Amino acid sequence: MTSLKTKFFGLELENPLIVASCSLTASPEKVREFSENGAGAIVLKSVFEEEIINEYNRVAQTKTSAHFDEFLDYFDYKIRDQVLSNYGRLIGEARKASRVPIVASINCVSSGDWLQFASQVEDAGADAIELNLFVMPCDPMNTAERNRNFYLNAVREVTGRVKVPVTVKISSYFSDLAAVCNALAGEKIKGLTLFNRFANPDIDIEKESLIEASPLSGEGEYLLPLRWVGILSPRLGCPIAASTGIHSAGQVIKMLLAGAHAVQMASLFYKQGASCLPKMLREIEQWMETHDYESIGDFRGRLSLTQSGNPAVYARAQYMSRFGGYSGSEHK
Repeated sequence: MTSLKTKFFGLELENPLIVASCSLTASPEKVREFSENGAGAIVLKSVFEEEIINEYNRVAQTKTSAHFDEFLDYFDYKIRDQVLSNYGRLIGEARKASRVPIVASINCVSSGDWLQFASQVEDAGADAIELNLFVMPCDPMNTAERNRNFYLNAVREVTGRVKVPVTVKISSYFSDLAAVCNALAGEKIKGLTLFNRFANPDIDIEKESLIEASPLSGEGEYLLPLRWVGILSPRLGCPIAASTGIHSAGQVIKMLLAGAHAVQMASLFYKQGASCLPKMLREIEQWMETHDYESIGDFRGRLSLTQSGNPAVYARAQYMSRFGGYSGSEHK
């Protein structure tokens, strides 16, 4: 009898298929649907610090008066209070609707007072907290050290305030990614998710205007997290979840072989709905039975950097063996 049990978020999960934070996890009804279809855990739609900041700035730009500063202080408080109250209500309703762990997601672009919200999330009943942290490294005056300190300070602020498990979801936008992940793993976190997927710009060449690219990932995007899961999983002192571009049971198995404890998926559910989960779970079980594995622990990490027998594949940046001698003359 195969077992798909694994551990992430500091919790034992029935299986490694986690519903990532997205608009689909913003309602108790959808949460119930994912739970009934066999999700291992569900990360609620993030509460975004940026949304609060944008609303505050919008009002600040439209009003002027002698007492406006006092109004803005009050308005800032009211926005935060309303957003946090609504999110606390969602957590409570989601817990009632779900048989699997409910994880709150805090998406923040600054540290400080905002991170105090973690205590309210804990009080609302979240089983764990995922810190969704990101600073776009586009300011030439901002150093890598300063960016790293933002992440570390945010993690310390939250883990120092709450007792529930805390995990961190980060991007790949680091010049010293392995060192940053190692530093984060040295804090009191219970997992690291690789990687965030962000809104990307595109260009409409007919209208000559900027547009937003599709928010959904493509299947080939799983290769970036696959590389880094394989490199980091044997080196970090915390579990890793893979995220971005995972659309099939086969890709889930690849991540587990590379060393992931779990995967987070969202785009797949926009395309196929929660009903694809039972099929994925069956396909993973069938693969395990075919390969004589009784548990995920039997094969997790077998193809990581230190166990694959061919670590150069993870470290290689250029296609030396395949295209090293290719000149293009064959197609002239």
